[in-house]
Amino acid sequence: MQKSKIKKLIFRFIAFTTSTLAGTVVDFIVLWVFSHFIFKGWYAGEYVISNFISFECAVLANFACAYFFVWKDRISERSTRSFLRHYLGYNLSSTGGYLIQQGSILMFQIIFQWDVLICKIPALAISGGLNFIMNEWIVFRKKKSEDGTPGR
Repeated sequence: MQKSKIKKLIFRFIAFTTSTLAGTVVDFIVLWVFSHFIFKGWYAGEYVISNFISFECAVLANFACAYFFVWKDRISERSTRSFLRHYLGYNLSSTGGYLIQQGSILMFQIIFQWDVLICKIPALAISGGLNFIMNEWIVFRKKKSEDGTPGR
């Protein structure tokens, strides 16, 4: 891999990581509200339903950052169709990450008996790395130009 490509990948990873902080804040606030007020005392509500709701809110926040800032140079056409198509791919890849995240949360809770918010921290690190890889090489992948060489 060329030095400029490595620099660009590192910059994109830093931008992705920075932009996901907004989604993480949304995620934790929504999780806290739902797990500590709405579903308090109900295991499935606290650890599964609350986490799913907070996840979907964070996906929307993270996707907006990814589409308009992090991978904006890979969007060939700005339209409602493009937005929705990318959002569908982003949401599907995030769902895979979510399943890994959910499994990690439950595993940490069973092993360490931590609160759901503490379990979420290492689970986010695991799923975040996976999400970056999926976005870089699948959802916002570079398109090949008409002559077969890598394009945008």
